[in-house]
Amino acid sequence: MPAMTRRAFLSAASASAGGGLVVLACGAAEASAAVPLRGRPRRPRVYNRTEWGAAPPKSKADVVGHAPDRLVVHHTATANTDDCDLDAAFRLSRSIQRYHMGHNGWEDIGEQFTVSRGGHIMEGRNRTLPALAAGGLAVGAQAADHNDHTLGIETEGTYMTELPPAAQLGSLTALLAWLCACYRLDPEQAIVGHRDLNRTSCPGDRLYDYLPRLRDDVARRLGRRPTRLAEPEAPRLALPPAPPPEAIRPYEHGPAVGPRDRAARAAGLAP
Repeated sequence: MPAMTRRAFLSAASASAGGGLVVLACGAAEASAAVPLRGRPRRPRVYNRTEWGAAPPKSKADVVGHAPDRLVVHHTATANTDDCDLDAAFRLSRSIQRYHMGHNGWEDIGEQFTVSRGGHIMEGRNRTLPALAAGGLAVGAQAADHNDHTLGIETEGTYMTELPPAAQLGSLTALLAWLCACYRLDPEQAIVGHRDLNRTSCPGDRLYDYLPRLRDDVARRLGRRPTRLAEPEAPRLALPPAPPPEAIRPYEHGPAVGPRDRAARAAGLAP
């Protein structure tokens, strides 16, 4: 896989180093016009790792010099809380990071972005925003055996029987539209659920059933007419039945690291 040049990465890192509104240029990703866009979605407010108080990672994330081809929607398998303010969102990211690093033994938080119940968007895996600005991908730990070509978004809550609140869905839609614009992805092809890649009930039955509507809403933000394909051309694996909802535990929503990822770790590319 091609690596980002040092100049491209340092330029991207400089663009996202400070706090406040993230206004990253999409860099190299915009130059490869695989999908024509008539609209330019507004960049959403993304809180970086410094803002939410991330702990230092055990090691820097591996950055590959290509865009992801799938944007994976997850739910966190946590309570559908009414505590929706910014402090609650920051506590969520810190809790996920502690679980991933302490319980799972990972190098850092697994996913690249988290969207809270209140609609707040946080950067996840270290180097995510600089990599995005340069058209690359900070490899995470969120979809087993697919981490080197996918980007993961955690949606706070458990969505087996209900949908996320309107603010959360709005932010999720805005984030996905921005990512599709930056990476020149077709939302009908790119936006998938965790269960499309691994044996899991994630992102919940209701949220998974909502994905066609989500793809359409993202397409509209990109200035494109939704195609509403019967089946998007996303990876569909012959998976055993997902575990029952009662087996879900907080922060445990399906396989995140697999044999391919462990082989990469042995080669020095740790998840």
